[in-house]
Amino acid sequence: MLTGVWPESKVFDDEGYGPIPTRWKGHCDSGQLFNATTDCNKKLIGAKWFIDGFLAENKEPFNTTEKPDYLSPRDVVGHGTHVSTISAGTFVSNTSFKGLGLGLARGAATCARIAMYKVFWNAGPVCSSADLLRAFDEAIHVELTYVDERDGIAIGAFHAVAKGIPVIAAAGNTGPDAQTVQNTAPWILTVAASTVDRSFPTLLTLGNNITITGQALFAGKEIGFTGLVYPETSELVHPSFCESLSFTNTSVDGKVVLCFTTVGARAVLTTAASAVREAGGVGVIVARNPSDMLGSCGNDFPCVVVDYELGTRILFYIRSARSPTVKIGPSKTHVGNPVATKVADFSSRGPSSIAPAILKPDIAAPGVSILAASSPAYPFEAGGFSILSGTSFSTPHVSGIVALLKAIHPYWSPAAIRSAIVTTAWKTDPYGEPIFSEGSTWKLADPFDFGGGLVNPNKAAEPGLVYDMRTNDYIHYLCAVGYNDSSISLVVGKITICPGTKPSILDVNLPSITIPNLRKSVVLTRTVKNVGSVNSMYKSLIEPPFGISVSVRPQTLIFNSTTNTVSFKVTFSTTHKVNTRFYFGSLTWTDGFHAATSPISVRTQIIQSYTDDN
Repeated sequence: MLTGVWPESKVFDDEGYGPIPTRWKGHCDSGQLFNATTDCNKKLIGAKWFIDGFLAENKEPFNTTEKPDYLSPRDVVGHGTHVSTISAGTFVSNTSFKGLGLGLARGAATCARIAMYKVFWNAGPVCSSADLLRAFDEAIHVELTYVDERDGIAIGAFHAVAKGIPVIAAAGNTGPDAQTVQNTAPWILTVAASTVDRSFPTLLTLGNNITITGQALFAGKEIGFTGLVYPETSELVHPSFCESLSFTNTSVDGKVVLCFTTVGARAVLTTAASAVREAGGVGVIVARNPSDMLGSCGNDFPCVVVDYELGTRILFYIRSARSPTVKIGPSKTHVGNPVATKVADFSSRGPSSIAPAILKPDIAAPGVSILAASSPAYPFEAGGFSILSGTSFSTPHVSGIVALLKAIHPYWSPAAIRSAIVTTAWKTDPYGEPIFSEGSTWKLADPFDFGGGLVNPNKAAEPGLVYDMRTNDYIHYLCAVGYNDSSISLVVGKITICPGTKPSILDVNLPSITIPNLRKSVVLTRTVKNVGSVNSMYKSLIEPPFGISVSVRPQTLIFNSTTNTVSFKVTFSTTHKVNTRFYFGSLTWTDGFHAATSPISVRTQIIQSYTDDN
């Protein structure tokens, strides 16, 4: 459910596909520049558009002059095309963005078929909740295998999950601050973004023969040695910010400009590039904290990113040289060591501010500089492909994996699939190195950065044990967080009455344990289902959070032909004497081959509901 689809893209080629399954109840809708008969095929089997709610909520008429769009499933933005092809695009060889990232493009679930529901519109304030809910109803009606959802509509997601349809949603792009994660309902699989072991190094050679490696998506010709300037401001305490460049006292004609910014958004790159280009400059070097938001600045104009340390080194050179110069080489593609895997700076972080006892995000997947198909109408597209970053692009990786798991295990519930993904995730990168979390300072990633860790699809196919949940478990959650009976009945679609004694949110059968307010000893319950060998025995391994005592009973779980679900209790107590931050650990059940690991997050609160701002 996004901005539509560009059906002519090669990633929607249906060569080799058999007939559309008879169980498919959906269809394609024609519209402006979209012919349902010719634009849909055996790969793209569904395409609809929902705009009534959007039109009803916006007083202004649908204006496509300033922001072009089509009254049809056709994608003018490129976002929907990009996402759908990451999830399930077919094989396309020799793809790249102007030679960068050259290789074989394919979706996570290459052989899956795609239905795109356009609910986001370029010509206005994005999307209507009413349209999104209508799209959910349609997805449920036609029995889609899974729904890749964007914008936090928990009610529609609830009904999809109740029908056995997994819903996968983005964590959001407002990191690295804590408590910024979106899509926090426990029935949604929420995805954070990580980097991959690929980078686009761009060499900057200073006039003193010092070479600095920046990052860019610059595919133009080398910029030979040319003037390098830093627009000095009248007040020395204020650096020359990239988002508000002024060249009143500095000539930049034919030169490269250095600027600094505290903003990580990609828009800063394009803003600075536009200002420098208009002033006659030939390139810009942007110094900032790493934010993983690289982007092309259009027309092969070099906008190269460096960190503050390297930016300061360049600034010192400018101020010490009589005629500072720089040479900018075209970007290259580097894959493998020494590029580390990290949780992206922009990826929204937990804990959830709505229900802190529900761990969010659930999992992380690649979402930085992802090459995929796009719309030719997108200004930073080349040859039908673009490179973009965001949790919108980590989410379809997991969507494709969910589709594969659903094909392997058709009777698994959405909760079982989520459990398999969370409990088998990688905690280190492919080279065995620890995974860091980017921000103003780097730190080791924890569950509020990446949930269970980095998604590991092969292990998720054989998790051994799963923490399953059904509609009654989600009702337990709604009762535990304090929704009244009438509100819950509206969500569920039938009269629902919470028990007289308020249930504990800690007993929601999640594949994780989060205790945001530990003071006295607490005991919580979990139930696991055996999906491995019928006769098996699992033993517990505990890594307790710092200062927290953790015990589990029983310590061994035994499964056989008559027992495939077992419950256990976990007891927590704290040795801390003051309110603390969250500390992290894990509980693993292993039979020697499988290992189902639940992340543990515990915060001691001697004084409850206390704001620590002293």
